[in-house]
Amino acid sequence: MEDMVATMSQLGLYMATVLTGLVIHGLIVLPTIMLIIARRNPFKYLYHMAQAMLTAFGTSSSSATLPVTLRCLEENNHIDPRVTRFMVPIGATVNMDGTALYEAVACIFIAQATGRYDDLGVGGIIITSLTATLASIGAAGIPSAGLMTLVMVLTAVNLPPDVSLIITVDWFLDRFRTMVNVWGDCIGAGVVQHLSRFELGLVQKPSEEPTEIVPTTELDSRNGDIHNGGIHNDGYHESQRL
Repeated sequence: MEDMVATMSQLGLYMATVLTGLVIHGLIVLPTIMLIIARRNPFKYLYHMAQAMLTAFGTSSSSATLPVTLRCLEENNHIDPRVTRFMVPIGATVNMDGTALYEAVACIFIAQATGRYDDLGVGGIIITSLTATLASIGAAGIPSAGLMTLVMVLTAVNLPPDVSLIITVDWFLDRFRTMVNVWGDCIGAGVVQHLSRFELGLVQKPSEEPTEIVPTTELDSRNGDIHNGGIHNDGYHESQRL
């Protein structure tokens, strides 16, 4: 019974760690990127994405949320369809920042649970972070796909590929990391539109060198006498000499 209580306590701390990391990333890091680069209110932007966030929480799948994400971006946040149709499908496939965070924490938790945390060392933790980031890119946008790529991360640092302990709470954590994945896609679309606003024709690009308007009297002093109907050397035309 004591072992059961200790195990549940470890799982509770593991869940708290994952959720804390997802909250920091989703409500601090990503909004800061949106605010600094795109110059938009990130929380108003998030409010307009509420339906997509709820769909991501309910389905645990960024691929299933894709149509709702596109509609919320285009209709509520007024993101250009040329940006959303390119960015969001790619993001739903490779932008798995919530999954990467989850896999790194899960790998360290399994090392602690099996008594092999001291074997990791600093190098092992760095390898864990890099492998979790790369493995998350290949994760499918379906529920609990991170468990499959987590085995790759565990193998890379010579840990036993046993995920039976965390699978009991993965169904719950998967919903939150899917929300962060979708939220990251939305932030990316907003940033790309801002950076590409001139190329998309959403904002007129200001002239690099404003045209100088020179008075006629100054032109006369620059170019000398002007004949009736003549043309100045700089291209100005005068029909009558004053």
